[in-house]
Amino acid sequence: MNRGRRRAPRRKTAITSKGLLLGAGVVLAGGAVAAAVTVWPGDEKRTPSGAQPSPGRSSLSEAESSPSASPSPSRTYPLSGKPLTIPAVRQHEAARGPGWKPADGGRVVVRNAALADEARLTAGELGLAYAGETEPRDGDVELALTGADAPRSEAYTLTVKDRRVRIAAPAEAGVFYGTRTLKQEVRGGGTAPEGVVRDEPAKPQRGFMLDIARKHFTAGWIEDRIRELGDLKYNQLGLHFSDDQGFRIESTSHPEVVSDQHLNKAQVKKILDLAESRHIEVVPEIDSPGHLGAVIAGNPGLQLKNAQGVAASGAVDIANPESAEVVDELLDEYADLFPGAYWHLGGDEYRALMVSNPEASYPQLAAAARQKYGSGATVADLATGWLNDRAKVMRGHDRTVRAWNDGFFRGGSVQADKAIQVAYWTGKEIGARPPVEYLSAGRQVINYNDEYLYYVLGEPNQFVYPTGQRIYESWTPRVLRGTTAVPAQYDDQILGGVFAVWCDLANRQTEAQVAAGVRMPLRALSQKLWDPAKPGMSWAQFRELAGKVS
Repeated sequence: MNRGRRRAPRRKTAITSKGLLLGAGVVLAGGAVAAAVTVWPGDEKRTPSGAQPSPGRSSLSEAESSPSASPSPSRTYPLSGKPLTIPAVRQHEAARGPGWKPADGGRVVVRNAALADEARLTAGELGLAYAGETEPRDGDVELALTGADAPRSEAYTLTVKDRRVRIAAPAEAGVFYGTRTLKQEVRGGGTAPEGVVRDEPAKPQRGFMLDIARKHFTAGWIEDRIRELGDLKYNQLGLHFSDDQGFRIESTSHPEVVSDQHLNKAQVKKILDLAESRHIEVVPEIDSPGHLGAVIAGNPGLQLKNAQGVAASGAVDIANPESAEVVDELLDEYADLFPGAYWHLGGDEYRALMVSNPEASYPQLAAAARQKYGSGATVADLATGWLNDRAKVMRGHDRTVRAWNDGFFRGGSVQADKAIQVAYWTGKEIGARPPVEYLSAGRQVINYNDEYLYYVLGEPNQFVYPTGQRIYESWTPRVLRGTTAVPAQYDDQILGGVFAVWCDLANRQTEAQVAAGVRMPLRALSQKLWDPAKPGMSWAQFRELAGKVS
């Protein structure tokens, strides 16, 4: 049997608005019978997919509109509706046709061997066979790359036509996102609608950050989040794995800093492999020169002390060369473990800069600043120099780096490297700088707005658990601080946004409670990073859709 050809379909029965189709004829209202030819899906030669009625005629057949007229030899379909997915597709060209749904004998085929992983994943999810590089046939899903000229593109085109699906994109990530759209279409309604989806994200960085330093999360739980993020078209997972309360990844260069509960490197590599398969980059963070309590516990000689000899919690003495040596050894070690393009340097809440007179409170830092940067240099200049030095280390590993906005300081003799991206989270720090100050200086910014995107366990310090509804209805990437958007002229400098889970009161929620608590905020954020315009659905409709497709 030629598998590329189909047997003629059996005659079927269908109800129309005017009568009952019985294979060889139409029973019209009132009992009259007229001859008819019924054409069903698969008879494309006689009835092209998307056939339109002749100009000036109704979409109803003549047999339906007049008992005495000859019947039309074709079956028509209504125009397809826009797919219902999270995030919503940005453009859909409607068409007439049966759409596509998984069926026995259906396969996933590829035009490029590089897409084998995406194809196998999709085949398994949709109950299809993976057939490799071969010609598509009826019922198949075809994955294709359209060229190597846009390797960082995330755009894709998904075409449903002639009982087939074709997903094509300039890069593998776009093909993957197309498969996520198809998966949601099938999960939500059983059928992918006829037509063409053309889709791409508004923002290039779409992330979820997890504080695994204060609270140990199991590898399996993190892997579950990666699968969830991939289906929602996120492309970054931040791992904040070093802080005062813990250091949660195995270390060979400094095993003394590692907490009892931690991930070993084999577990991390498995996490990284899964993330790569979902086109998610893992963004590690070793925060410094503050938030290093776990490192200090293993290296007490690094601790910063004030003029009275009182230790500064979590802060290393950046005038001590050994502090930079230990931190850089850790950065070098984990740069080899994490292969992604991005790295988070932290830089926030350094205790020496959270007092009214840093130079008087920490005279050794003031002296080091003057020695290194000149007579007018300050402790803030020394801290900025520290940040620049750590950025230089990571640039040696070909990383793009970011730091928290309260690690950047106004004025001074030393300015933060222009290439360091600003992770903007707060306007509550001493000498707070509004977002426009960074943007007007030409800096690139990532939105971590603590008003909407901070999920802090136990809700300390006036934090409240953010809701998906609030993100969905009133947040956009331009709302960097509080509830007010920055001017539209800066939109291109805002690279995206990150939803952050912080575990300040680690035992207030279990892993399962965290997963449930972030479920709808993650879906709302994925929508607003993919398309920041006002959503077409109400929040109630969006929440209902989330229960069906994701």
